[in-house]
Amino acid sequence: MRSVVVTGPGTVEMLEVEAPTAGPKDVLVKMRASGICGSDAMYISVGGIPPHQGATRLGHEPAGEICEVGEEVTGFAVGDHVVFDTMAFSDGLLGSGGAQGGLSEYVVVRDAQPGRQLRVIPSEIPWEVAALNEPMAVARHAVNRLELTPGAKVVVFGAGPIGLGAALSAKAVGASHVVVIDIQPKRLETALRVGADAVINSAEEDVKERLIELHGTAGPSFVRDTRPDTDGYVDAAGAPAVIESILRMVKHRAVVSIPAVHKKPVPVDFGDLLTTEVDIRLAMGYPTEIFEVTDDIIANVDKYREIVSDVLPYDRALEGITLAGTPGAADKVVIVME
Repeated sequence: MRSVVVTGPGTVEMLEVEAPTAGPKDVLVKMRASGICGSDAMYISVGGIPPHQGATRLGHEPAGEICEVGEEVTGFAVGDHVVFDTMAFSDGLLGSGGAQGGLSEYVVVRDAQPGRQLRVIPSEIPWEVAALNEPMAVARHAVNRLELTPGAKVVVFGAGPIGLGAALSAKAVGASHVVVIDIQPKRLETALRVGADAVINSAEEDVKERLIELHGTAGPSFVRDTRPDTDGYVDAAGAPAVIESILRMVKHRAVVSIPAVHKKPVPVDFGDLLTTEVDIRLAMGYPTEIFEVTDDIIANVDKYREIVSDVLPYDRALEGITLAGTPGAADKVVIVME
């Protein structure tokens, strides 16, 4: 079978490799789609992940169709469409340093159990949308870290895939008003289509003043200046200016969730923040959210479809990886394997 493999620093190839086989406790899945993540570019740049450096198989945003079920396996049938928990494989993280990758023609799931490594989804869900399950779980975890109460007001910085997913998840868990902030008009238009209540172009508008208009003024506290009555902020952009902007305007005891990867240190003046008692929380992966978000994807297919900017066939997977790794060229690339 074919598999997309990082073979060295800066080098990724589609290779012929041995196809996996399923035992009595296993499920064999024919891969149907896999999204390209920003971390894939990092894996390529360093030549892969030990212990498979130089031979790291890519693809950790997968969806597929079961083509073989071991005789001791229950809960699955040939033809089932499934999404994956890539962190639950016994042979390592799928597509992130484990023995297998979702950008292969087949993947075997050892000791397969429903709700552990796989979840069955309706067959009418388009493959490119099903492949969003993994990154949308990352976004859901970022929102869960806010611990929102019903009716909360939320701001999401960054209208890329994770930011859009965070906006959708915030609405799904009961936020009353969600604002998405970015500097690219097309991304902001997409944010409105997926259900954001308002958007702000931070290159053209005063973010703090606009949020006061949208969310009102925070009540009295130790903080002396006027601040927006926003309960939770999500940094899905990863720019130091975003953190600086948020911390200048957070109300007393607001919560900030940061799923973005910051490549440079961000200076924080804790003395200046003392009166805010702001709660800053990091968010990584999806400890419990991988199949929690699936229901929302199923219920809102058309909204989630808006997140996918480019769909390429498997024969063009390497081209898709280059496209996804080119700044400004695409927002979300998904490889579909029909």
